[in-house]
Amino acid sequence: MARVEIRNVGKIFGNYKAVDDVSLTIEDGEFVVLLGPSGCGKSTLLRMVAGLELPTFGDIVIGETVATRLRPKDRNIAMVFQNYALYPHLTLYENIAFPLRVAGRRGDEVDKKVRWAAGLVGIEHLLARKPRQTSGGERQRTALARSLVRDPALFLLDEPLSNLDAKLRHSARDELRTFQERVGMTALYVTHDQVEAMGLGDRVVVMQGGRVRQVGTPEEIYLYPADTFVATFIGTPPMNLIDMPGEVLGVRPENLMPVSFFGQESGLRRMTMLVSRIEFLGSDKLIYGALDDPFGQAKVIARLPSSVPADIREGERAHFAVREHELRSFDPQTGLARPAPIPQRASVASHG
Repeated sequence: MARVEIRNVGKIFGNYKAVDDVSLTIEDGEFVVLLGPSGCGKSTLLRMVAGLELPTFGDIVIGETVATRLRPKDRNIAMVFQNYALYPHLTLYENIAFPLRVAGRRGDEVDKKVRWAAGLVGIEHLLARKPRQTSGGERQRTALARSLVRDPALFLLDEPLSNLDAKLRHSARDELRTFQERVGMTALYVTHDQVEAMGLGDRVVVMQGGRVRQVGTPEEIYLYPADTFVATFIGTPPMNLIDMPGEVLGVRPENLMPVSFFGQESGLRRMTMLVSRIEFLGSDKLIYGALDDPFGQAKVIARLPSSVPADIREGERAHFAVREHELRSFDPQTGLARPAPIPQRASVASHG
């Protein structure tokens, strides 16, 4: 595997900057996810790393080699696509063996490599089948095995789980992460699905408008978003943003709880909400409403575990609170985050 450096890379199509001066380092054995909405530049950036697009400016270094102008076949990379690109007339065995045969490998060497890769992804019992005789998850694993046999320095994965249904996507995500840790592969993964990004990535790169908005661990980008875009792009429901004099306050829905939940805790910011709608989701309830002054009738969502007792009714006012250290502050002009308070242990107010 290899360390990868993306140095001030950009891609311009006519007057449109698809990727705008992106720099990023992927450490050896690290799983990095490019996350963002459609048109943010993440797939274009992946294609430049793969050699399928030539950067307008900047350099890409894979291992010790400046690969910016190398052809894809000379970069020692493997790519797994959204549609897996399997040959329908070949068995899974022959699909996995294909890059080895193209490279001139023959006989026992091919057989050992194919069976080794198939065993790693758990499809050794399916090798005689053709793609149409297998499930979406099995085809995805076949594509991974085909990439593995080449011993690539870098894996590039372009939304490989997006064709799977929700239940299968969850199990495939778990399998992919377990597989990556076992093999120790260096991987760059593209997705628009924040759940995939948070579940898979050692680090997540949030992109928007061709630029990197934040790079961090899933925990860092969720708890300490760099700006209002990241704050509202990450999280379901997204972070509540409340316009205040001189700042924008950010509140995660799960941190906005009924006052009774906090008991005698101090260090709370209290808010009164006129409840407009309650949505029951099984394990959670979403409470929609508008805050009374001084919060300017801001529309917010609170997310409560269904197990938390709360006498909250639609059309009535309810008293909520959030711990001060869980609030985030953003500059109203730039949208950039201000330094977050250091979390303190919850204290209990004394009553004489």
